[in-house]
Amino acid sequence: MKAAVFREVGRPMEIEEVEISKPKSREVLIRVSSVGLCHSDLHIMDGALPMALPAILGHEAAGIVEQVGSDVKTVKVGDHIIVSLAFSCGHCEQCHSGHTYRCVTPEAQRAADEPARLYRGEENFGQFMNTGSFAEMMLVHESGCVPIRRDMPLDRACLIACGLSTGFGAVTNTAKVRPGETVVIIGCGGVGLPAINGAVVAGASRIIAIDRMPSKLEMARVFGATDVINAAEGNIVEQVLALTNGRGVDHAIEAIGRKETIEAAFTMLAKGGTATVAGVAHPDTKIEISPLAFLREKKIQGSMAGGIRLSIDIPYLVDLYMRGGLKIDELISQRLELSDINKGFDDMRKGEIARSVIMFDA
Repeated sequence: MKAAVFREVGRPMEIEEVEISKPKSREVLIRVSSVGLCHSDLHIMDGALPMALPAILGHEAAGIVEQVGSDVKTVKVGDHIIVSLAFSCGHCEQCHSGHTYRCVTPEAQRAADEPARLYRGEENFGQFMNTGSFAEMMLVHESGCVPIRRDMPLDRACLIACGLSTGFGAVTNTAKVRPGETVVIIGCGGVGLPAINGAVVAGASRIIAIDRMPSKLEMARVFGATDVINAAEGNIVEQVLALTNGRGVDHAIEAIGRKETIEAAFTMLAKGGTATVAGVAHPDTKIEISPLAFLREKKIQGSMAGGIRLSIDIPYLVDLYMRGGLKIDELISQRLELSDINKGFDDMRKGEIARSVIMFDA
């Protein structure tokens, strides 16, 4: 099969022929239909996050089941599925407490003494997020596979796997925004725009979108923002306070992962407000916040994978899209072939697009 192989930080991926193993036990072999390009992949490519190389990146995929292992119970050959990075074992304390997305089960990958899933001759390839979806096929653990209705277009479905569910879920699952509350979304990309959509669905009374790109602020209005702030035109905290008569907001969702924006999200909160960090920051990033703010019951928290409950949230998001309540078409900036994958990441670096989708069925 063809796959985009990442071999060295700072070096573009190359399209190569790679072999893939047959599914064992609880593994599922999937023919990839489409995969989104995510900033998490870019963090690996630019060296911000470490990973053993060579590897197949990609983790935001949808496709059709080709084969299943002997112990697979939840999907079958021919199923249309979304593959989530939130693999789970089902028997640890996180799974038992309802937080399956926090599970870090080693069962999601093969043991070191087993044959590699991806290889060519004597060379083995790693799978980013235990998926490795920048390839025509992928072999993953059953727990990350969610069957979906067949009338859901797979080139839209793939975005639910990561960026969309992360942004939407940061608002609805982690922050638990309630009707009438005020929300700021910092960063209007592939995570921030779905967060705006989530705030609309949650019934937020005011949704303030912040970005440096005028084109993204225009998209924010399409997704439901009631107000927009251009971060290139002044202090964003001061502008939020001006819009809210000095009160601040009930929720600030940070969807970038930068020191300055995380600190700003916390500072712009009203008394009792909550800042939720959904952006992925560099591991060395340190933030500074005033401890006096805690006397006003301000809170800061993280959001992991949007707190997603795979068998509940993914079918719900699919149905919401099919009913017209979830904007995915508007999130796709371009569709590309696998051979254009490096162009897609170059475009991402420019910061002017929301999501690019690699199409294998085109």
